[in-house]
Amino acid sequence: QAGERPANPALWWVNGKGDEVKWSFEELGSLSRKAANVLTDPCGLKRGDRVAVILPHIPDWWLVNVACMRTELLVPTEAMLTKNRKIRVDFLLLINDNYYIKFLKKKEYDCGNQLESLCLSFSLCGGEGNLPILMTTVFTDHQDENRNSLEPISNNNMFGSLSVPGKFTHPERPSYVFYFSISFRYWLDLKSSDIMWNMSDTGWIKAAIGSVFSTWLQGACVFVHRMAQFDTDTLLDNIKYYIILKERTEKCLTNALNQSTQKECLFLYKFKKLRHCLTGGEPLNPEVLEQWEAQTGLELYEGYGQTEVGIICANQKGQEIKQGSMGKGVLPYDVQIIDENGNILPPGKEGEIALRPKSTRPFCFFSEYVVKDVQSTSHFIGDFYTTGDRGVMDSDGYFWFVGRADDVIISSGYRIGPFEVESALIEHPAVVESAVVSSPDPVRGEVVKAFVVLSAPFKSSNPEKLILELQDHVKKSTAPYKYPRKVEFVPELPKTVTGKIKRNVLRDHEWGRT
Repeated sequence: QAGERPANPALWWVNGKGDEVKWSFEELGSLSRKAANVLTDPCGLKRGDRVAVILPHIPDWWLVNVACMRTELLVPTEAMLTKNRKIRVDFLLLINDNYYIKFLKKKEYDCGNQLESLCLSFSLCGGEGNLPILMTTVFTDHQDENRNSLEPISNNNMFGSLSVPGKFTHPERPSYVFYFSISFRYWLDLKSSDIMWNMSDTGWIKAAIGSVFSTWLQGACVFVHRMAQFDTDTLLDNIKYYIILKERTEKCLTNALNQSTQKECLFLYKFKKLRHCLTGGEPLNPEVLEQWEAQTGLELYEGYGQTEVGIICANQKGQEIKQGSMGKGVLPYDVQIIDENGNILPPGKEGEIALRPKSTRPFCFFSEYVVKDVQSTSHFIGDFYTTGDRGVMDSDGYFWFVGRADDVIISSGYRIGPFEVESALIEHPAVVESAVVSSPDPVRGEVVKAFVVLSAPFKSSNPEKLILELQDHVKKSTAPYKYPRKVEFVPELPKTVTGKIKRNVLRDHEWGRT
């Protein structure tokens, strides 16, 4: 009942220009029923049709996703829709914005017999769209469809687990929702009075995790600030004035903390409302973790997972945090470190991070890969589902990330994980961020090469002297054989839209595969 809903709004949206939208759960319910009626009546969509929702951080994205769930429409993520990853789309939802129109024209779609577009736009998002007009012509009531337990709820894109980006269908609706309820409850530590800000792009599964299911299942508020581009001051101001709980990825915290010009500025902020902090997507370097705790008084709860299976490890509320660790395995998974033959390795031994199903396929596993890839069948070794990531488990059951299996460098027989070298480099004041990959060597087979983005005060330094200084720093911080024998200074690193470093691009360039 509406009277039993929490006092917090369901959605709180701002854009930094004075515009603001607040929807209660009751208002979201009413608006989404109308939007669902628009999709099924004027638009003529039917159960099982695929709707591509190509929208930025605007209220329409949340509205349409809820409407699609009501009408049993399948929602492929926007990031899936590239010419190398075709998928049938029955309907496109896009905003009447020059950037998105241009973006749309550059894509290629396998759209079946007919493709229509419905232009979405609230007046404060720019332009005029017909969704609000159509919503005034339909009934408020909507009879939600009952989804069969075997019907998929969405298609989601993933990068990194396959040599070629792939797509897969997510699990059936009941298990999808139940999984988020149990596995994320103690990592997010959400209460109905909390405000959650998740900065993940709307085209990725992390938006569904942090900005829809996990948050609303606990009755908490989803906060959104639409920024044209990432801005450190805006991020910190929002945390100071609005946010109770937030989610961060490597990209955002690194931008906020690692640049020397921002390290001092961070200490000008007092985050009195901040209660709980978490991070995922890429491991954070120790310096970032230390700076964040020093300023906020709060530890960062790091988590690790995959789009195919959800959260795998996490530092959950109530557990001791070991700085730099991904935490312990999360239910319902049995997480282990295995060798190439599927044998469980003892604590302290590096191997591949893998999941062992208890009996049958776990209810929260993805259903299938939509686009088949030669590596798709190699995800299982014996009884284990393998993640493609390498790690170590300590004697207390905490997992430590080493790197992607294909990122690990083997030099003169030594296995070197890029993350450890990158963490050592970023401790040096000259380094804003770095990426470490293998580079061919006639004697050692391959050696460590570091691509380094310099902080402003060091950009005019003597490069030869600075390289020697960085190499010596890594030798002292890690081990002599792990230091980067090659160093290249670059203005920026290639990244995905979610901020993950594209080490494969740098590695291919080194090995002449581009």
